[in-house]
Amino acid sequence: MTPFAEAYNLVIRHSRSFGTELLPLEEAVGLYLAEEIFADRDLPPFDRVTMDGIAIHSDALKMGLKRFKVSGIARAGEAVQNLPKTDQCFEVMTGAVLPNGADTVIRYEDISINGGIAALDKPVQAGKNIHGKGTDALKDSVLIPLNTQISPAEISILASVGKSKLLVHRRPKVILVSTGDELVEPEQVPEPHQIRKSNIYALSAALDKEGIVAEKIHLPDHPETIEKQLRSALERADVLMLSGGVSMGKFDYLPEVLGNLGVEKAFHKVAQRPGKPFWFGIHPEWKTTVFSFPGNPVSTFLNYHLYFRNWLRAGMGIQTKKTMVEMGQETVNSSDLTHFKLLRIEPEQGMLKGYPVPMNGSGDFLSLSRAHGFVQLEPSDKEYPPGCKLPFIPFKTNFL
Repeated sequence: MTPFAEAYNLVIRHSRSFGTELLPLEEAVGLYLAEEIFADRDLPPFDRVTMDGIAIHSDALKMGLKRFKVSGIARAGEAVQNLPKTDQCFEVMTGAVLPNGADTVIRYEDISINGGIAALDKPVQAGKNIHGKGTDALKDSVLIPLNTQISPAEISILASVGKSKLLVHRRPKVILVSTGDELVEPEQVPEPHQIRKSNIYALSAALDKEGIVAEKIHLPDHPETIEKQLRSALERADVLMLSGGVSMGKFDYLPEVLGNLGVEKAFHKVAQRPGKPFWFGIHPEWKTTVFSFPGNPVSTFLNYHLYFRNWLRAGMGIQTKKTMVEMGQETVNSSDLTHFKLLRIEPEQGMLKGYPVPMNGSGDFLSLSRAHGFVQLEPSDKEYPPGCKLPFIPFKTNFL
């Protein structure tokens, strides 16, 4: 049995790049940038009005002027205009270019306008309500670093600098494989001896967050059919991700079939709980990487987030940052295995603390919905006390 740290390092060492591709902005969410994004001009590109009101020059305030002739209106989308005199003003709308000669915007709420004259109703502070040119970023400065995962927040920036097409890291072609005669589709009514598929849908949803749309296939417990379908999948996929069929049962055919098809095993069985029967290997000819996870839902879910997600990012040159969590209660791991316990995160006095989630074995997929991630516990003859900080593998971020 392979120690956890050794298994993890083997997986990461076998990571690889799948190159880059140019994609439309609309298809980029969830993917990782393969280029730095620069400002193509100052941001904002002009002195921008941030409140509806009037624009004046602050010298007028120093001169004690409180009444201004309205000489025009500046709307968003219009070219810059000029403020003729100190005793005059422009009505300005939010988003408009600040007129030349003005340096202060006064809200409508603080003035009254009658007969083309704007009068100050309240004391005014010079320089207010203007978003200054280049105060967010100067032209040619880096706005988004290389390898950033693209979220809706980045989409806004990318659109604003004219990046209608982006260079991103190419996604691997992933085929998800469910196994077992006991599994039926979610829309089917199972017989008493059957269960509905769940692992393959959880994996598909997790991959979707990485911008990967995976193909799904199902294998019955029949060696010849398994070998035929796996051969086809290995030839077509960059990654084969399987769930079930890798333990010690008489119908767990996958390790033998994968070997027969030429997949070179890196390891089988890891000194961890849950997820111990994990099988990992690479086909030397087709370069297909095989993640064969145990069939219990919590085991599959853990191993995806623990191994595959970090393997994927390592191939792009992204080093996974270690996340630590402060424990809110005592916990133990008196076994000789690295134990990954489900953890819920709770805010306490401005801090985030972790509490173990009760789990009825690795088949208890209901417990996943009550947790935010896994805490990593190395074997120890001592208790892990409240307040200690331990490695944390998150799969949810709705902590608050």
